[in-house]
Amino acid sequence: MDFVPVEISTPINLEIAQITTPQVIISPTPRIPKDAIRRSLKASTVDSVLAAVYSIGTSGILLANLLVELDASPVIFGMLSSIPMLVNLIQPLGAYLSERSTSRFQYALRTHGIARVLWVILVIAIAATSWGVLNHNYLVILTLLILLLSNLLAGLGTPSWLSWMATIVPRRLRGRYFGIRNSAASLTNLICVPIAGLAVSHWYGGVVQGYGVILFLSMIFGIVGLGCQYFQADMNPLLQNTHVGKFPQTSEIQSDTTKKEELQPQAELGMGYGEHNTASMPNQKGMEFSDTLNKSSQVTQLIYTTIEPVNFSICKNSNFLKFLLYFGLWTLAFNLSAPFFNLYMLDTLDLNVGYVTIYTSLQAGANLLMLIVWGKLADKIGNRPILLFGGILLATIPLLWLGIGINQLDIWLWLPLLHILAGGTGAAMDLCNNNIQLGIAPIKNQSIYFAIAAAVAGASGALGTTIGSFILQFTQSGGLLALFTLSTVFRLTALIPLIFTQEPGK
Repeated sequence: MDFVPVEISTPINLEIAQITTPQVIISPTPRIPKDAIRRSLKASTVDSVLAAVYSIGTSGILLANLLVELDASPVIFGMLSSIPMLVNLIQPLGAYLSERSTSRFQYALRTHGIARVLWVILVIAIAATSWGVLNHNYLVILTLLILLLSNLLAGLGTPSWLSWMATIVPRRLRGRYFGIRNSAASLTNLICVPIAGLAVSHWYGGVVQGYGVILFLSMIFGIVGLGCQYFQADMNPLLQNTHVGKFPQTSEIQSDTTKKEELQPQAELGMGYGEHNTASMPNQKGMEFSDTLNKSSQVTQLIYTTIEPVNFSICKNSNFLKFLLYFGLWTLAFNLSAPFFNLYMLDTLDLNVGYVTIYTSLQAGANLLMLIVWGKLADKIGNRPILLFGGILLATIPLLWLGIGINQLDIWLWLPLLHILAGGTGAAMDLCNNNIQLGIAPIKNQSIYFAIAAAVAGASGALGTTIGSFILQFTQSGGLLALFTLSTVFRLTALIPLIFTQEPGK
């Protein structure tokens, strides 16, 4: 485990009377060396590949096909999609706990590590079902329970991981790096999803037993991927979440458009970016304190004071609130229909899971090819224009499903084209939503901002999926087609708040 090297300059012993500011502590200045950044980015990329293999067995089409094989109802199918989003409500608690830990990596082991090991219980349950010990109804309930617990633990760890990556990845490289990272994960899905689908559909012991084997292998890959985070530069959140201000004569706080940051894009703990670095500027009394030291040259210490209430700063951040409104409406509109495309193919069209995994591979391939393109374009023109363009394209996709039927032309032409379009535009939305969120959230208590955004998106996404599942459950005929039309209207409406959201630095 590599920790960030620390430099401590010679302390200055001064006696200053009648200082009423909060307790001041001279603290070290942590910096990430360039070699540590390179090693961390490589380790994170390998982690994304192994995590993609883990997600093949624990989410997506294979897990959905398991419930279809177990004759689950549309409401259960909707719960399968809503649980991973609904548990995002716990992310603010995860952010609170992570900011009081002393190691991002150790915190990840306690959250994501346990979340991935839990799936071994479902593997054992599938084996028990194959031996006749457990019936299908109990297996459905246990599947949802394991999914809930695993995602709860992952929700506790996600804000910490996102804040960790925001600190490691230089701002000017985020578009390109996350484009490459997500492309590696998409390539893994492109290769592994069809192989897993064929293995499950042709397993000699049946589809359910075949899924159990794939789930066990996915869990092993997930645990190994988590070990890759050991090679990332570890962070101490207690140092990152401080009220930082440098003495005037040695201040190096700059906006992210300065030449120095362009030449030396090293991440610094406790330092903000550009106009969002309001938390890093000293208050008035802190300035009075620093003024008494003007005659002392070559002072390089940082002043750390107590943290202001973060909820108050969030309420004052109107730009972040606009983003929250857009993000919440978009996830509701998107998940109103997105989880039920697979149900439509597996149940209504009665397609073999092997065909569906091939479509999923095509979607991952389009995602792979376009991620790097979108990443480079986002670095040039910004993320908001791409989100508006991609959002309009994604809004039309549910309407295109209205004409899909059971014939060779639709199966071999239109369905592949629909998945390719969804993969290419979905890459833009995923990448740019992540990037614009990293830019809008200030560095101070950053993981709490991420957690709040995830909680809002999770609640609205789960609400959308729940509404969609009840529409299907209680509609006699044509429920899916009506749901797809309604989703298109909601998706276009959700883009309106994004028009008024300002992207920092653009």
